[in-house]
Amino acid sequence: MATTSVSTTGSPGALPVWVRVLLGIVFILVGLFVLGDVVLATIISTIVIGLCAIIGGVFEIIHAFWTKGWGGFAWQIFLGLLYIVGGAVLVSQPVSGSLILTYVLGIVLLVSGCVRLFVGVRYWAEAGWLLFLSGVFGILAGLVILAGWPATGLWVIGFLLGIDLIFHGVGWLLLAMQPAARLA
Repeated sequence: MATTSVSTTGSPGALPVWVRVLLGIVFILVGLFVLGDVVLATIISTIVIGLCAIIGGVFEIIHAFWTKGWGGFAWQIFLGLLYIVGGAVLVSQPVSGSLILTYVLGIVLLVSGCVRLFVGVRYWAEAGWLLFLSGVFGILAGLVILAGWPATGLWVIGFLLGIDLIFHGVGWLLLAMQPAARLA
């Protein structure tokens, strides 16, 4: 006789409530831990991003040789080397790397905020005001990061990571509080 695993929500394959609560608590605690030393979290994040860039660059070069007949071979090699060099800089100089990453983040937030403002005004009748508001927050965040740079380069990434982890944990806790019928 076959048995199926049914969680406390009543739907097969859904996470039991206690797992959702546990995930929520763990994410919140880890987020608080990260917020306890945002500089260290920023440095570690920069090293991890650098390692990922190096791995991506190596695979880009390997892919260039696998697909030599597709064209763009030289560009793929160049891109792979660029990833490797950029990743090596982040890994070998994580403080400088975090400054660079934070500066780029500030610029991206500023530019994307301006674009969201424009699109929000254009589509105002279709709830574009939400996009407009999002653009205002993006611009403000970008300005705060850039105005405080280079000092913000040492803590912003870790701070954003800690806040993200806490919100992720709160999300799991809110999901755990949902009635079983709505999750099925």
